[in-house]
Amino acid sequence: MIKRIVDIQREIKKGKVLIIYGSRQVGKTTLINDYLSGTRLRYRLVSGDDIQTAIELSECTMTSTINFVGDYELIVIDEAQKIQNIGLALKLMVDNFPEKYYIATGSSSFDLASKTAESLTGRKNVVELFTISQQELLNKSSRSELKQRLESYLIYGSFPEVINQDSYQDKEKVIKQIANSYLLRDVLEFEGIKNLKVIFNILKMVALQVGSEVSTVEIATSVGIDYKTVMKYLDLLEKSFVIFSLSGFSRNLRKEVSKMSKYYFYDIGIRNALISNFNKLSDRNDVGQLWENFLIIERLKKNNYTNLSTNYYFWRTYDQKEIDLVEENGGKLFGFELKWQDRKTKPPKLWLETYENAEYKEINTGNYLDFVTS
Repeated sequence: MIKRIVDIQREIKKGKVLIIYGSRQVGKTTLINDYLSGTRLRYRLVSGDDIQTAIELSECTMTSTINFVGDYELIVIDEAQKIQNIGLALKLMVDNFPEKYYIATGSSSFDLASKTAESLTGRKNVVELFTISQQELLNKSSRSELKQRLESYLIYGSFPEVINQDSYQDKEKVIKQIANSYLLRDVLEFEGIKNLKVIFNILKMVALQVGSEVSTVEIATSVGIDYKTVMKYLDLLEKSFVIFSLSGFSRNLRKEVSKMSKYYFYDIGIRNALISNFNKLSDRNDVGQLWENFLIIERLKKNNYTNLSTNYYFWRTYDQKEIDLVEENGGKLFGFELKWQDRKTKPPKLWLETYENAEYKEINTGNYLDFVTS
């Protein structure tokens, strides 16, 4: 078992709900079971997928709360977003039994966040669990071993079950299953959305445009729906941990592009499954896109796990000068050019002239591990 950076023992507090977000198959249940196997607390573990549990918790009365909590010291609710009134149910538990511990997991942030936002103000601690990070793998493998397996991560991604497969054939089989059977379930359940074909077509277009600015109008025309509906679906896909977006960084200079966003995948294996391309890197023409997506999501994991509050952007001018990733934290700007090959690129002149104190660095196959793990 790969040891995860998220440590429930460190994060859990009495009188607060520990909410663990993350996509399906990312390892939330495994993480919880590992914690429960070592705890001495009397615990109750239930799932929002269980109809009887969902009915019992949604009642939100004092009697139902007392009966549900009982004499347990720890309450764990997996897939909590499936339960109606879950925010109020958890609030009643915390307010009436503040001496106890509570954990709730969710694979769709839009449902669980909206249901708990007001009810659990000041009563929750939120952490996000990603697919396996390079830092987590580094705790088990050497740097040279990670570099040797880099091609596998760029093609098949980093879901726990994928990484644990020995053969490329088995890795491909598993990531296809995750993409087709699990990942979009929450999106389809939200507001009764049933148009799976449209969502897959949108995702395929986004997959082919990784690293490029995405036009929602262009996607809408291609798939035959209104662009506002495209924007709604993209938003739901972000909140379901399928994709995430970067907007253009700008200080309102006329030369800077900032209207459209770029989209990346939380797991690059999902992207490759959507376009049915598991070819070796030597046989691909999209290595630069894979590399860019891989580095950005791994950097996001690192910063998130180290609690480094960061805003993420890209930077581009109308005359095609660009920086792949811009981070803003601590009042400073950091620009990163993400190159598969070591080409020693120079920072754009306008970037240096406009943002005098901003830093700039090229990230390539020679120095990427420091970028995503240090």
